[in-house]
Amino acid sequence: MLPKDAAMLLSMINMKLRDRYGSLEELCDDMDESMSEITEILDKAGYKYDAAINQFKGK
Repeated sequence: MLPKDAAMLLSMINMKLRDRYGSLEELCDDMDESMSEITEILDKAGYKYDAAINQFKGK
């Protein structure tokens, strides 16, 4: 289960993307998590997924 706090979620997701997964879709499929829920939480906190660098970063 992923944290609901945006700062904790950002840290955890970016770490997993860096260390283990080639894309956000791969991470969500493997962890059985909702990509839309993750992106919605982080979007509200001012972060957007950049597929070219495979991480979330500030808008």
